[in-house]
Amino acid sequence: MRIFLGLARMESLARAGESLRLDPATVGRRIARLEESLGQRLFTRSHQGYALTEDGARLLPHAIAAESAMMAASQAAAEPNSGLSGQIRIGAPDGCANFLLPQVVGRIGADNPGLDVQIIALPRVFNLSRREADMAIGVSAPQTGRLSVQKISDYHLHLAAARRYLGAQMPLLRLKGLRAHRIIGYIPDMIFDRELDYLAELGLERVAFASNSVAVQFQMIREGLGIGVVHDFALPAAEGLIRVLPDAFSLRRSFYLIRHQDDRRVARLNRFADLLVRELRRELQRLEEAVRAADLTPES
Repeated sequence: MRIFLGLARMESLARAGESLRLDPATVGRRIARLEESLGQRLFTRSHQGYALTEDGARLLPHAIAAESAMMAASQAAAEPNSGLSGQIRIGAPDGCANFLLPQVVGRIGADNPGLDVQIIALPRVFNLSRREADMAIGVSAPQTGRLSVQKISDYHLHLAAARRYLGAQMPLLRLKGLRAHRIIGYIPDMIFDRELDYLAELGLERVAFASNSVAVQFQMIREGLGIGVVHDFALPAAEGLIRVLPDAFSLRRSFYLIRHQDDRRVARLNRFADLLVRELRRELQRLEEAVRAADLTPES
């Protein structure tokens, strides 16, 4: 079942072998043996990799449940008051992954030296049923699937630009003046969640410089290429970035912690989730208060 899950998640003998620390040929032989013993074909093979068949998809939730039960049993056998250990993988949008998670997991890791944390920063929704991650942070609460969803916190976004960019332009006094500026934002057809369609609220159609990555957009703004929407919690990471017309335009969004429902029985993951939510709330509050305390708006 462990090898079956590895191949179902990685969809490649080589990647599954790497994650399982097995030779890819061994993975292939074990899967063939499992299929023979069950009398079912669990995967279809193609040049694109391995994909679950209908029989494989029916087996998947049972294999995940077995894995969760083994993790719970292992945790129960451990010292209850011992620190967290082992590997935990978090999926997150790259804004959160770049500007919040490093310092958050750093504090958690300092108190739990046996813990290994992996952060997958991708601008998309994560599939927890395939165990792409142990838990994910999202910008909206999913409405389907066997998932547990917990709101972490609200956060805020504003228009921002490099001080040197604004210094070379005519003063921007009203939102309608944005049309005379180069706008930085998402590639329109690669916005994976409607909560990220920031520019639609401004009625702006043209994006002069675009990326599917928040981190790339941030660097474009930092380099003085134009004006874009920036998370308040990211602003302290770049000297020279200032908010633009903060009283005229402000967005509030939320982060959610998303987990597979079966993992609620795993004490180790519950403990980590509690720490993660607590530290994320602390870090968001610290960074947003720093922005409010500083005079980051341009002088008139």
